Parts: sequence; C-alpha cells; structure tokens
Amino acid sequence: VQLVESGGGLVQPGGSLRLSCAGSGFFFSSYAMSWYRQAPGKQRELVALITSGGNTNYIDSVKGRFTISRDNAKNTVYLQMDSLKPEDTAVYYCNAAILVYDYWGQGTQVTVSS
Repeated sequence: VQLVESGGGLVQPGGSLRLSCAGSGFFFSSYAMSWYRQAPGKQRELVALITSGGNTNYIDSVKGRFTISRDNAKNTVYLQMDSLKPEDTAVYYCNAAILVYDYWGQGTQVTVSS
C-alpha cells in the first residue's frame, strides 16, 4: 500500500489549495479515505472522511470551507480547501484504513500566512 500526497504550500489567509493523494497497492474504491492534519505541538486530528459510497464527514472547524472528494478511476482522493485561515496551518496526511491497519502518506505541509 502506498499513499502519495501533493499540493501543499504557502497561501495567504482567505486563499485556496487543493491537496491530492494517490493510492496504490490496494483496491482503492472499496475503502474509506481520510485526511488528517497535525499542527506543531498538537495531536493529529481527523479533518475529513469520504466513504467508499461517497458519503462525507468533516470536523466542525472546516465545514463549509473544505471539500473532500474521490476519483476512483484515478485512485485519488482530494481535499479542496477554501477560505483558509492561519489555524489551518499543519502537515496534512492522507489515510486509508484497510481491515485492521492504518496506512499513511508522507504528509504535505500547508502554511497559511500573510
């Protein structure tokens, strides 16, 4: 199983970024996919999840600003982040929970600063 994130970077408050996570080595369309983030000195937290059927869930702090989606033909999950705030600054990780195992990508840094 391999998960490779891309799309992070530096953006000003109010700006947008789109993260991508390409999965391989497993039957991508059968599993829920998630995005987590970890800010300095804080625990890793679940940001958004999308089930195999396309249902989504978000933490309250990103509702209405972030959108998770998936393209099973490309084995890719996305996180569209709009109206970014400084408190969104973190390393963002893609996650696949397959049976009893958690698989993680390497992470991509998102920095929101003027």
